Amino acid sequence: MFKQMKDMYKMQKEAKAIKKELSSIHIEAEVDGVVVIVAADQEMISIEIPDELAQPEKKVALAKAIIKAHAKASKKAQEVSAEKMKGLMGGLGFPGMS
Repeated sequence: MFKQMKDMYKMQKEAKAIKKELSSIHIEAEVDGVVVIVAADQEMISIEIPDELAQPEKKVALAKAIIKAHAKASKKAQEVSAEKMKGLMGGLGFPGMS
């Protein structure tokens, strides 16, 4: 029982370290000039909007570009996160995870 508790503590410590690492990995995605930067832990870091889309008549195009760029960056962030967590999950005994 002590070994299991020790193993769980070790995995918890590793998970915290991975989470910290994920927050420092930034993924950039661009759609129609709109650039979105998302951390691998899914937190949006920044968004850059080109001047030509920052006009009232371009509001719909801007919204669509932001949504698409965010989705693109989030998908990549999820892939990076999953890859980083793969080793930890393998340590829990999940088949095919290590």
